Amino acid sequence: MRFLFSLINGARRAPVRLLGPVMIALSVVLSACQAAPQPVPLMPTKADIATSSLTPTTPLQPTLTPVPPKRTLVICLGEEPDSLYLYGSTSTAKWDILEAIYAGPIATTGYTPQAVILQKMPSLADGDAVIQSVTVQAGDEVIDANGNLVALAKGTLVMPSGCQSSGCAVPWDGKTVLKMDQMTVTFKLRPGLKWSDGVVLQASDSVYSFNLAADPDTPTSKYATDRTASYKAMDAQTIQWMGKPGYVEASALTDFWSPLPEHLMGKASAKTLLQSADVTQKPVGWGPYVIDDWVKGDHITLHKNPYYFRASEGLPKFDTLVYRFITGGPDASLTALLAGECDLVDSSSMLDQQLSSVMELTQNKKIQSFIGSGPEWEHVDFGIRPAAYDTKSPAASRPDYFGDVRTRQAFAYCMDRQGIVDQVLQGQSVVPDSYLLPQNPLYNQSVTKYTYDVSKGSHLLDLVGWKGDSVNPTTPRVAHGVKGVPDGTPLVVEYDTTQADLRRQVADALAKSLAACGIKLQIKTFTPGDLFAEGPAGLIFGRQFDLVAFSWESSPQPQCFLYQSNRIPSDANQWVGVNISGYSNPAFDAACSLGLSSLPGQAGYTEGQAKAQAIYATDLPSIPLYAFVKVVAARPDMCNIHFDTSARSDFWDLATFDYGAACKS
Repeated sequence: MRFLFSLINGARRAPVRLLGPVMIALSVVLSACQAAPQPVPLMPTKADIATSSLTPTTPLQPTLTPVPPKRTLVICLGEEPDSLYLYGSTSTAKWDILEAIYAGPIATTGYTPQAVILQKMPSLADGDAVIQSVTVQAGDEVIDANGNLVALAKGTLVMPSGCQSSGCAVPWDGKTVLKMDQMTVTFKLRPGLKWSDGVVLQASDSVYSFNLAADPDTPTSKYATDRTASYKAMDAQTIQWMGKPGYVEASALTDFWSPLPEHLMGKASAKTLLQSADVTQKPVGWGPYVIDDWVKGDHITLHKNPYYFRASEGLPKFDTLVYRFITGGPDASLTALLAGECDLVDSSSMLDQQLSSVMELTQNKKIQSFIGSGPEWEHVDFGIRPAAYDTKSPAASRPDYFGDVRTRQAFAYCMDRQGIVDQVLQGQSVVPDSYLLPQNPLYNQSVTKYTYDVSKGSHLLDLVGWKGDSVNPTTPRVAHGVKGVPDGTPLVVEYDTTQADLRRQVADALAKSLAACGIKLQIKTFTPGDLFAEGPAGLIFGRQFDLVAFSWESSPQPQCFLYQSNRIPSDANQWVGVNISGYSNPAFDAACSLGLSSLPGQAGYTEGQAKAQAIYATDLPSIPLYAFVKVVAARPDMCNIHFDTSARSDFWDLATFDYGAACKS
C-alpha cells in the first residue's frame, strides 16, 4: 500500500509523523438480531466463544469424521480506535485490527514493498513501470523541480525530460518546447479474489477507492491523488496509474489504492461514509477474518472468512479472533498475558516502558517477546538558522551558536548516545548515523560516525573559539572569537522537548555527557500542542529554538527531503516545511533530489541517497539519537510471528499465527 506523508503529532510520545493517503479496503455489516434487549456482556471467555454460535443451529448429522474443537486467538490492544474507517485517522491498534479484515494489498517488510493481493510489484526491469517523454504546455499541471504541483508558466523551475536532480533544473522561458518525464505503472490483481460476502473483487473496486480518496470530503492527504493524471481499470484484474508530468518517484511504484466494495458503498457520498456504522464498525474486506460485533470499551469479535484467498492453505489457523482493549497501561497488559487472558499483546500497550520486566519474564520463559526498533527515530535538531535571521543579523537576534559545522560535530562527539541506548533502552535500540536506520537497504554504512569522545569534542570547540576552564572542565565554555557570537557569551543553550518520561530521561543523560565538554543544557519541556504549533508563532515550525528533540516516523521515501533547502518553513511559503533547522547545502539538495527522483534499478536511486547521507553525516543539521523500541509479547507457545517494525502494523502476517501443539510439529 502507498504511504505519503503530512505532519501530525503522535499522542503518546508526540512524534511528528509523516502520514499519507492510505489506500485501503472496507467490509460489510453482519448483524445479529435479538428478540429483546439484553445487558451488554462482559468480555466473553474462550469457552463461551467456542460454544456459542452467531447463526441459527441446524440438526446434527451423523458423521464418522470427528469435528475438531473451535480455536480462539485473543489479542490485547493498548488502545481502542474510534473507527475502523480506513480513510480516517490512523493508529497502531487500528491497523492491528484491520490486518484481520484484509491482507495488503501491499505489505512492507524489511523496508521493502511486497505484493499481497497483486501478482507482483511493478518494476522498470519488467516493463510494468514505464517512463516516457511528453510535451507540456503553459497551463498544464506539472510537478516543478521543488516537488510542488503547479500550473506551468513562464519562470517555472522544472526538470526537463532526462533530468533527475535539481542540479539540471531550469526555469521555463515560456516559449521553448518543453518535454518532461511522465511515469505509468500497471498493477495486476491475483485471480480468484473475493470480498468476504462472496462477491468477486475486481479492478473497478480499486478505481472506486481512488475516486473516494480524491473526494474533498474524504479526510486524507491529497498528495498522491493530486499527482495522478489518471487511474483506470484496463480489465477486471488490471489497473493503470499515470502520474502528472514531472512526478517520478520510487513511491509511485506503490500508488495502488486498496479496493473498496463498490457494490456495498457506491451509493453513499464520501461525507455520509464518515458516519456510516457499516463502514466505521464492520468494514468488509477480503482478509482472513470477518467482524461479528464490537462491544465498545471492551472487545471486537471476528470469525474466519470462508472466502479468504489463502483458505486452501489452512489459513487462518483460528476459527475465532478476539481483540480486547486493555487501556490500563503496560502493567495491566502484562498481568492479563500472564493470567492467560491474552494470547498476544501489541505494541500500542507500551510494553517498551516495562522493558526490564518484559526481558526478565522472557528469560524465565513466562512469556515470549518480540523486540524491534524503528521506523520512528528520535533526533536533536540544531537551530542553525532561526527565523529571526531572515530579517535580522545574528548579532541583533540570537547568537549564532551552530553556524560553524565544527560546533555541531563537537556536540555529536559529546553526546553519549550509546550510553542512552544501553542504560535507558536496555540495549534494545540502535544509534543511527544518518536519517536512515541501519536495517534499511539504502543505509550508507560508510558515513562519518561520532562515538562518544570528550577529547575530540573538546578539541573542536577549542578550534571554534569556545574556551573552557582547565581547572573545572564542566564549567560552561565562553566565546572568544566565535563568529557570530559576542565574546564572553557562555555556551549555555536551551534544549526543548515534550514532557514524556523517556524524553526527560534522555535529556538528563545528554546534559550530563555534554557537561563533560563544557556545554550546559537548559532543559525545557512542553505539551505536544505547544511544541508542534504552526509557524510563525510555533517553537519548532516557527524556527525559534536552540536545540529541539522529537521524532520523525520513517516513510517509504528516504527522508533526505527533511533537510532540503526548499523545505525550510518561512514567511515566503506560509510556514509550510519540515526543514526546521534552516540548514541549506546545494550539494545535499542535488544528491537528495537525485535519489528521490530515481527509481529502483536506476543508478541515481542508490547513488543519490548514499551521497546525501554522507553529506548529512558531515554537516549534521540534526543528530540522530536512537530508534524507538517496539515490543510485542505473547504466550510461551505461540509461533509463526514475524515481527517487523517497518510493517504498517504488528500483525502483518496474522493469518499464519498459531499456538499449542501445532507449533511443535
